[in-house]
Amino acid sequence: MGPKSIDAKYGAGPARPPDRIGVVATDPLRVIGLKAIFADIPSLEIVPLSVPGALDDVDLSLVIVDAGCISHLFELLGAFRKARPRLKLVVLGTETAPDYIEQVIGAGAKGYLPVTAQEGEIRRAIEMVRDGSVWAPRKVISRLLDGKSEPAAPRFTPRERQILQLLRNGRSNREISAVLHIDESTVKAHIGRLMRKVGVGNRIALTIHPLTQIE
Repeated sequence: MGPKSIDAKYGAGPARPPDRIGVVATDPLRVIGLKAIFADIPSLEIVPLSVPGALDDVDLSLVIVDAGCISHLFELLGAFRKARPRLKLVVLGTETAPDYIEQVIGAGAKGYLPVTAQEGEIRRAIEMVRDGSVWAPRKVISRLLDGKSEPAAPRFTPRERQILQLLRNGRSNREISAVLHIDESTVKAHIGRLMRKVGVGNRIALTIHPLTQIE
């Protein structure tokens, strides 16, 4: 399914105020580029933010931070985390070292994207973070999970096995809903039960957990 399929999630349904995504970037081309990527989704609004006033906008659901334009990235992430702990943060950066990306996620970001990311990857990352996932290289996620104890092997229903397989294939809640012909709310309920069974706190941890590697 191509990147345009995100429209079904954000463009349909009754009229409602646009979902606002803030962008912290000093380069206007960064904001223009992100606006272009999401231009065909009328229910999403890309909002440029200045660093001093970024915390003042309470109507944001997600903030994208361009690390290349910020000299104090970790201080900014800490300020967001303290003032708006439920706000989802995605960082765009030039660094590819796992240690650095792990620090960014550990500081409170829910996603990390290279500045060279293509349109499809950016759209999918935003969709997955909004669904409650953490978007980062698998190696980084695995390292963050190192040292956590494993629960006893759970037993999965056939439907749970289907959902686990689709999660492992990188499908979003909306895509799983379409493939299995069930409501998206039902998908979320299944994922919530699966996380409780396995003993993890998010869908990425569920996807890469050894107990969920079903053949």
